[in-house]
Amino acid sequence: MGDSSTSFKPKISGTAQDPVLKQAEISYMKLIEEKNRERVLRLQQIAKRNRITGCAIGAGVVSVYLYSIFAVKQETFLDDFNEPVKVVQQ
Repeated sequence: MGDSSTSFKPKISGTAQDPVLKQAEISYMKLIEEKNRERVLRLQQIAKRNRITGCAIGAGVVSVYLYSIFAVKQETFLDDFNEPVKVVQQ
């Protein structure tokens, strides 16, 4: 890196007679900023729709799972198993 005594940082000062940026450059920067704002808004809308879609798909998966569990009654299918009555021979 440079020595602090040898490094030279030019001072930028813009005046009305000698502007740092030309008017065309400033207008181009404003145009780019506006396009970037539009892009960000569009991406935010897409992200919102993606979250809604993800929640809907997740709710569908959970509902199918719960329906299958309760339709088959997986938790209690062995609870009502009765042993056959033994026949006594005489």
